[in-house]
Amino acid sequence: MELGIGIGWRPEIADEVEALAGIDWVEAVAENLCADHLPDSLLRLRERGVRVVPHGVALGLGGADRPDPARLASLAARAELLGTPLVTEHIAFVRAGGPLTASPRLEAGHLLPVPRTWDALDVLCENVRIAQDSLPVPLALENIAALITWPDEELTEGQFLAELVERTGVRLLIDVANLHTNHVNLGQDPAKALDELPVEAIAYVHVAGGVERNGVWHDTHAHPVTAPVLQVLAELRSRVDPPGVLLERDDAFPPAAELAGELDSIRATLRDATPPVEPRPATRDAARYGGGNGDGGGGDGGRTPAAPVPAGTRDRTAVAQTALLSSLVAGTPAPEGFDHRRLRVQSRALAAKRADVVAKVAPELPEILGDGYRAAFLAYAGGRPMSGGYRRDALDFAEHVLITGGPADPVARRRLTYWWQDRSGARPPRRTTRLVRAARAALVRKGTP
Repeated sequence: MELGIGIGWRPEIADEVEALAGIDWVEAVAENLCADHLPDSLLRLRERGVRVVPHGVALGLGGADRPDPARLASLAARAELLGTPLVTEHIAFVRAGGPLTASPRLEAGHLLPVPRTWDALDVLCENVRIAQDSLPVPLALENIAALITWPDEELTEGQFLAELVERTGVRLLIDVANLHTNHVNLGQDPAKALDELPVEAIAYVHVAGGVERNGVWHDTHAHPVTAPVLQVLAELRSRVDPPGVLLERDDAFPPAAELAGELDSIRATLRDATPPVEPRPATRDAARYGGGNGDGGGGDGGRTPAAPVPAGTRDRTAVAQTALLSSLVAGTPAPEGFDHRRLRVQSRALAAKRADVVAKVAPELPEILGDGYRAAFLAYAGGRPMSGGYRRDALDFAEHVLITGGPADPVARRRLTYWWQDRSGARPPRRTTRLVRAARAALVRKGTP
């Protein structure tokens, strides 16, 4: 299945994406799409023959729990709505705690690395099989960027991915920016990872920008693609001709001309790289990795026969992941063997991302609180781990500010109170109620009591 050159579709750059020349396909964050209708921009792109691939971020297939059936059903519905040839997710865990550990559920709000151990691989493979059986199209999984590494790992990244593919027949989404991130942060050689993983299983490739601060590479998706990332793309191209390559950008969106320039750099890198000595084995591609037959749902797709996860494996994985996540978001002691400095960097990064995303999903909060928003949110986040989604987090933060007597300005306090009341009810307010509240909010902004 050839995809060509694509770009990540985001609402903020929808017009720019539509206007870009030479775009064969786009990728949209699955959780940001409604299950029953598409944005007009995506509808227009599909009418032009541009494929749309949903990219999931919330399944947490590397977590100790089995995948949530509701999340799987939601992802399947989006795949059906888009008529996509495949769906993608990440090799990561995003939540921990709960029944397996008899502890409160914790949400990371971010993709965290799974340990490259046989236990974690057993759990991941069973979760992937469950997901494959629930989806109407093939599944591809992405390697993630990491600030931390687990102690006592038993496999390299390439070996881990190769074993995952061998057992499940899943496809791979290789992010070359993440390989570069792990090179800077963890000392892992991108060339070695590419040598060890089954490149013939690659469904497509991500390219994205980042920035280095104090010796740590941050995979921001908000900076231009750098030369070292393009060098990793060239390394991959020397081993295989990838079916698709996509540019990701999630924030600090540049003008359309800059996006077009980055896409041109990607095309030039693919064109100028040394081609692989031998072509990708198409027969193995089709038979083993689901290419061409459209059966990525319940079909075996070349999987190794499944063995049940050994007793106690999920429990051990749950305890380890909960201890790590709790140290990152709740300030509990760091698990033994981790680099404490890196854990602090990761913890600050998670809190900063929470603040940024809450400001996006609830832009009224930084507007109401002004320059004090970020400091107030980070202080709140330091003692209150996220237990639900970002919208719930926004409501909980606003409630906390009000309960603790803020904000000091009475007009801002009334505005925050009305905002919280509008969104915390059991059901959305009726249209008349919304109009009354909007009028009242307008009066409050003008300083009327």
